[in-house]
Parts: sequence; C-alpha cells; structure tokens
Amino acid sequence: MIELDDIDRALLRILREQPRTPIAEVARLASVARGTATARLARMEEAGVITGYGPDVDARAIGFGVLAFVTLEIAQGHGPSVVDHLAAISEVLEVHAVTGPGDLLCRIVARSNEHLDEVLQDVLSLPGARRSETHLALGTRFHRTAADLAIR
Repeated sequence: MIELDDIDRALLRILREQPRTPIAEVARLASVARGTATARLARMEEAGVITGYGPDVDARAIGFGVLAFVTLEIAQGHGPSVVDHLAAISEVLEVHAVTGPGDLLCRIVARSNEHLDEVLQDVLSLPGARRSETHLALGTRFHRTAADLAIR
C-alpha cells in the first residue's frame, strides 16, 4: 500500500476524466514535469494502485440491461470448483466470498429476464451449488469505483 498525495490524486483524476490524454498533457494539466508524471504513474502501477488503462464499458449500452445480485450457498468442499465454474460464465462479472446466510455473492448481468434465468440455471447446474437467492437491481442510483476513492 502506498500513500497517495495531491500530485498522485491529480494525475489519477486527469486520467479518470480523460483516459486517452498523452503523458505530456497529463503532466501539464497536473502542473508537474513530464518526468515527475511518468515516475509517479510508474510507481502507482508497480504498487498495484493502477491496475489498467482499459475503457470502462456500460453493460446496458452493449445490451445487458438486467443486473442481478445472487447469493450462493455452497456445499462444503465444493467452493473451488464452483468458483471455477462461475469464472467460465461470461455474464458473471464478480464473485465475492461473504459472511452471512450465503457463501458467495455474485454480480451478474443479462440481456433479459429470460436470459438471466438461463444464466442462473447454468450457475446452479454444478453440484455443490446448493441454494441461490437473487435480487434484481431496479436501477442504479450511483456507481463508484476504486478510482473515485483514489482521486477524492
């Protein structure tokens, strides 16, 4: 873990708002030398703060308008095989180990409710996935990422 200072946050803010900005322009906007900007960004990459520069994609804009959060209860000893199975389902965007009534919390997208049903049937087809509970998102009030935490 590294401590982010105002310069780091400025660099991240610029790249968050304008991800395709050349490094010379990023440095100018942050009021630092190009070498400083390059070194700071490299340090954050090496520390794992910056994990990529890929585009953010809105699932709805590419036809995946249904968002569901699914809690899975897993039979003891089957966790790794269930996680491997979930990783092979492209509509499963995230899987988190959680406490509470379930073992895994999954963020799943689908094209329609019918498609979601197909995805859930695939999720539950593996022995070891004992029970699921699905919550449909009716709308997203706001969306924040770790990048937003870093630039505050």
